[in-house]
Amino acid sequence: METKIAVLASGAGSNFKALVEGDTGPGRVDILLTDNENAGALELAAELGVESKYLYPGKYRTRFGIKEEKIWAEFLLDRGVGLVCLAGLMRIIKGPLLDAFQGRMMNIHPSLLPAFPGLDAQGQALNYGVKIAGCTVHYVDSGTDTGPIILQNSVPVFESDQRDSLAERILVKEHRIYSQAVKAHCLGRAVYSRVVR
Repeated sequence: METKIAVLASGAGSNFKALVEGDTGPGRVDILLTDNENAGALELAAELGVESKYLYPGKYRTRFGIKEEKIWAEFLLDRGVGLVCLAGLMRIIKGPLLDAFQGRMMNIHPSLLPAFPGLDAQGQALNYGVKIAGCTVHYVDSGTDTGPIILQNSVPVFESDQRDSLAERILVKEHRIYSQAVKAHCLGRAVYSRVVR
């Protein structure tokens, strides 16, 4: 049975594109929602033939207004969305949206969680001096990048690396594993409480 997927993004949308073009099994990207009227992801959606929509997120910069988050949740529920994928949405989700999609919302993060949660994970990794970095797909819970891990992939950190060079190599891996994690969820091989290997 097909699972409708909504991708939520604020920026360029490269992970959105990877999900549209990747093998997500019985999952299908049905819509892109953005909190940024000028997001590059909107142009990508038009090119890829995926419906897209801007919804007002509220007056705060890093989180939703409660009323606005409820509108986002109701929009996705009314549409029959079965899985929400965060792809560079620059807002904390803790209210009605998370409640509506508990266990059915995932995120991609550019570190090997639980190491380096939050903003600028690549910069954190370089500052700490790690030799291996990577990315993680995880279910979203009420914490910051603390939900159950679905998939991870690693990349070496070179002495010559700057933040941008490391981020670029991690992004290549992100594009590979996000669709794999979505496929696992849609096939029932990954669920919020446990991940079946």
